[in-house]
Amino acid sequence: SLTSRRPRACVFAFQLLGQTFLTSALAASPQPTPAFASAAGRLSLIPRASSSRRFGLPLSPIVPHSRPRSLRGGGNSMASMSADASITLSDDLYDKRRTCSWTNPQIEGASAESHAIGGWLAHRVPPPSDGSKDWIDELELEGALAFAPPLPPNAPTHKPRILVLYGSLRPESFSRKLAFECARVLERLGCDVRVYNPQGLPLRDPAIESHPKVQELRGLSDWSEGHCWVSPEMHGEVTGTFKTQIDWLPLNTGSVRPTQGRTVMIAQVCGGSQSFNVVNTLRKLARWMRMPCCTNQSSVPKAWKEFEDGRMKPSEFRDRVVDVCEEFYKFTAVMRPYADFLVDRYSERKEKEEKGRLLTQAEKEAAKDAAAAKDAANNKEAPVKTALLDPTNPPQPGAAGL
Repeated sequence: SLTSRRPRACVFAFQLLGQTFLTSALAASPQPTPAFASAAGRLSLIPRASSSRRFGLPLSPIVPHSRPRSLRGGGNSMASMSADASITLSDDLYDKRRTCSWTNPQIEGASAESHAIGGWLAHRVPPPSDGSKDWIDELELEGALAFAPPLPPNAPTHKPRILVLYGSLRPESFSRKLAFECARVLERLGCDVRVYNPQGLPLRDPAIESHPKVQELRGLSDWSEGHCWVSPEMHGEVTGTFKTQIDWLPLNTGSVRPTQGRTVMIAQVCGGSQSFNVVNTLRKLARWMRMPCCTNQSSVPKAWKEFEDGRMKPSEFRDRVVDVCEEFYKFTAVMRPYADFLVDRYSERKEKEEKGRLLTQAEKEAAKDAAAAKDAANNKEAPVKTALLDPTNPPQPGAAGL
């Protein structure tokens, strides 16, 4: 009867029952098989916004973005925020995922393990089947690995935390391939790397700041101590996909720019001849966000000729990518311990002394408007007082005030 009269309601009811059953089954099984988890994801019976529920990972409360985090704090875990839950990514879980597929989790054929951690480690590749070494493992980077600059008291001792952003949604995106190669080199140098997947991120709209992909991006940025930006060149500029990610990073949280003090490295891929339009724009964006930018940069021309099976072929352009990553690692190692000190400004200390805290931009504008209104009210009485006191212009009979 229900099926004949309310077919959509019937379908929804069965989907709800199925979702409840599978969610309960996943909750009861700490480590569901990849096949079961993959089937649940394909049936869309578990919300895609929460990969932790889909694969039974531990849940933890949402970390509000409005609460800024110090670069020195936070322990060794990262919370990926979703609409109703988040994933706690510990070092132990991180170490267990070293062989997950490099394939993007939104693309058919991705491994269940890369799904299980939100795809942040999708750049990792399994060891070569023939027993040979990956080209990144053979890089001579001993000097950078042994680099140990003097550290101030209370300097962070965990691995440098790097967030990688790329600017394309294409399944065969060369910016993603280059971003993954950068992530692998940075891991080889000892960094703790996460790659953000922009698939599903909406255009900037303040009305939807609670969107799971927005919260995930902001959470990763808060967690990070440095960024790696890779964008294709489209019409001589960065792509909309990349700029949307930057637009979603707030310009300020209260009165503080949440990105200030984080280091950043930049790279671009070109479909034709070599260009530097994108890296120049990325430098400008970094400067505006108060992020110290690594002096070196990479621009890969004719990117379609530089990759094979998802990996970068040997060339001077690949060597340049390694150079940039190595310099960025050293740059971050030097800057990170002093990040808080470098953004300690006289004007902000003065404002804290006078006001007790840093005012938001809205509060500063309101104070300016109130002062302007007060000055305008005072100026209305000024002409009359001036006329009464001017000896060269004695008041006439009947003037105001006589």
